[in-house]
Amino acid sequence: MKVQEQLEALERLAEAMSVRVSYEPMAGLVQRTGGLCRVRGEYRIIIDRRLKPPERVQILVDALQRFELGDHEIDPELRALLTPARATG
Repeated sequence: MKVQEQLEALERLAEAMSVRVSYEPMAGLVQRTGGLCRVRGEYRIIIDRRLKPPERVQILVDALQRFELGDHEIDPELRALLTPARATG
């Protein structure tokens, strides 16, 4: 699956989970790339709109890993991305 396809699939998954994804300019004294937050009781993933698709994918993966994915139909490749790595040893 190509990066752009991953990005689109992750955006659809977020929407299905009622998590709003928005791309905003991130400027100011502290520059961030984005992440998960709650605004007025609703989850949002805000991503710096200047980021390239691979960086956007990583932010979406990091944010969506925090949710229960249970009943959602997810491509096996995406599910592998969304499954946090288990510490061994």
